[in-house]
Amino acid sequence: MAFLEVENVKKNFGGLVAVHDFDMTVEKGEIVGLIGPNGAGKTTLFNMIACFYPPDSGRVVFQGRDIVGMKPYQVCSLGIARTFQVTKPFLNSTVLENIMVGGFLRGSNAREARRIAMEILELLNFSDKKDAMGHEITTADQKRLELARSLATKPSLLLLDEVMAGLNPAEKVLLVDLLRRINSQGITLLTVEHDMRAVMSLCERIIVMNRGGKLVDGPPQRVANDQQAIAAYLGEEYVAT
Repeated sequence: MAFLEVENVKKNFGGLVAVHDFDMTVEKGEIVGLIGPNGAGKTTLFNMIACFYPPDSGRVVFQGRDIVGMKPYQVCSLGIARTFQVTKPFLNSTVLENIMVGGFLRGSNAREARRIAMEILELLNFSDKKDAMGHEITTADQKRLELARSLATKPSLLLLDEVMAGLNPAEKVLLVDLLRRINSQGITLLTVEHDMRAVMSLCERIIVMNRGGKLVDGPPQRVANDQQAIAAYLGEEYVAT
């Protein structure tokens, strides 16, 4: 049984079919990229995995347990955490306090939550900003804060929703290295991203979504040469040689 299994999930919003008959598996320890054009259903799929809303049909099974119908805080306790496309720090709290919010899931008191937060700050090379207020930090640091707050919940599966958006090329290179380090600590990564160079270098496997369904699933080089993926999203510039 796979670490994460998504089985024939569907989600409609009125007359709009956002996701239909979608199947996916993720094995423990993988780094999997989920790509596709805007409106393909990627974030809707994330929202169903994280139980922000249920699928209309189908199953989401995490470590052998069907999690459909659970609350987001319940699946977070099971080990699924996520970031969001639009960062939403607590603007009038420090970076450290923001991360402590995630730390309270595993820590029994403020001292333990602070210890967890400090560990995450060290991991992300972010300690120098621990006393900065949420409204004072840059877009790049808000992205790091979003990641840090999720990591503080001690996830075994981390869903990353466009975590590189708004970063410059140098910042993206550093983030790719950081995500590899996070994965090396035993955290499985499922990432939605539009920067194809970053995706191709980071991910061991890539799933292409289009119009709510799965188009292609395979290693980066195969996906980069797949005519359906090229036509739907990648374009000729990503053809692997």
